[in-house]
Amino acid sequence: MAEILIGGVSKAFKDHQAIEGLDLRIADGEFVVLLGPTGAGKTTTLRLVAGLEKPDAGSIHIGGRDVTRLDPASRDVAFVFQQYSLYPHLSVFENLAFPLRLPSRKMPKEQIRRRVEEVAKLVRIHHKLDNKSTKLSGGEMQRVAIGRALVRKPSIFLMDEPLSSLDAKLRAELRLELKRIQSELGATVLYVTHDQIEAMTMADRIGILAEGRLVQIGTPRAIYMEPANLHVAARLGQPAINLLPVGLLPDGGAPAGAKTVGARTEHLSIEKAANGAAAGLVDWVEHLGDQNHLHLTVGDTRLITLTDPDTPLRKGDPVAIRLRNPLFFDGAGNRILGGTQ
Repeated sequence: MAEILIGGVSKAFKDHQAIEGLDLRIADGEFVVLLGPTGAGKTTTLRLVAGLEKPDAGSIHIGGRDVTRLDPASRDVAFVFQQYSLYPHLSVFENLAFPLRLPSRKMPKEQIRRRVEEVAKLVRIHHKLDNKSTKLSGGEMQRVAIGRALVRKPSIFLMDEPLSSLDAKLRAELRLELKRIQSELGATVLYVTHDQIEAMTMADRIGILAEGRLVQIGTPRAIYMEPANLHVAARLGQPAINLLPVGLLPDGGAPAGAKTVGARTEHLSIEKAANGAAAGLVDWVEHLGDQNHLHLTVGDTRLITLTDPDTPLRKGDPVAIRLRNPLFFDGAGNRILGGTQ
């Protein structure tokens, strides 16, 4: 495996600046997830590292080697795409063996067989080696696609939303499998997604991209607990963070310059109002099984928070709402420390 070092990289497509001054270091054996909406520059970053695009400025090093101007084949990287891109007329074994039979490798047949069987067991598809890829489920096809990248033993793995086309149950299963495989191999992985759950559950560090810029990078906990600005705060959390004007609810003293209060579930204390001391009303209780989404209104402002499945609150109930150590942001959306922190 190898370290990835991206230094001051920029890339534009005609009048669209896809990446601007990107600096990012991914340590050997680290799993880094780039999180952001469509158009943030996630896939462009992967393509730059892979050599499928050339930067307008900056440099890219893999394993201490400057690969900025090298072609993809010279970079020793494996790319896993959103679409499976399997050869439908080939068996699972043949799909996995294909990269090892390229003229540039010329591996002996017995070595290929051993490597394919080893990887097939790792991705838990060994019982399907004789099947045509068209006979596989979506989850099995994605396992083969991942296995085809693993079989080459590249320096780094680049993954472009490989789970996004799967249903929720399969995504959850393969998130665990991918992390298990990465941990067992000690692999260096750069993974991009717009799915916050994928980022939170798999990443050693999360990088938040917005309009081609790296806004913040840190551990999942640090990104969630200490967002640098409103954009980062809104990327993580389910339900999404509530953004309230200062003064809407008692906050214990907002710091100077604060314009917006960020309130997640853990920042809100809610109880049924007594003696007319209501701050809001229950608008709706959304039942989700193991938990509920509690929808509230305070004046013209709506809030959503989590609550227990056996909550006594019902639609129309008046509630008292207090803030506990919320986040504060200034007029430009940047985080301010202080107040009840």
